[in-house]
Amino acid sequence: MSSRTQREEADAYLKQLEDYANAMKSALGVPVIVDPKTNIAIWFDQRELRLRFIISVEKTRKFFEGLSEGKLLATRCKATGEIFFPPQVDCPSAPNSEVEWVELPREGELVTYTIIYTKPYTFGHYPDYTVGIAKLTNGVQVLAWVRETDPKRLRVGMKVRIEVVKRQPEGYITYEIVPAEG
Repeated sequence: MSSRTQREEADAYLKQLEDYANAMKSALGVPVIVDPKTNIAIWFDQRELRLRFIISVEKTRKFFEGLSEGKLLATRCKATGEIFFPPQVDCPSAPNSEVEWVELPREGELVTYTIIYTKPYTFGHYPDYTVGIAKLTNGVQVLAWVRETDPKRLRVGMKVRIEVVKRQPEGYITYEIVPAEG
């Protein structure tokens, strides 16, 4: 599905919500709607916020180049040995020291996770999804989407691995936490 089609579907859904919110505002005086999934009353703010941004990633460019090569890179302070993920170019403990690039191990364990039912507008085209934190074998913690459609199969402490993947439909490379156990 093209991004244009997705945007059109999202806009159509938003228009339905807006019409419903306007009807509720006329009837009740407030734009409160009931979420059809959860049956929970929610405020429907009718101000639209569209946000696009361009930011420089030059100082961490190597991280993105690593992703395109299937690698998960972090930085390590040469003075303290502390590893930073996501990578950063300055060490708060030794501001005048340099950092070096290191590849992270892929294996670890699931520290925590949460299921996202109420998504931001820009993620509305995704079904409910899970986000978790994995503690890698070197102690670095990684926050990422968890690739598991049945959250009942997840448990804190389970073995996981980090995989570099192409996120669809956006078509960009990122990383996910994947259960290592069958």
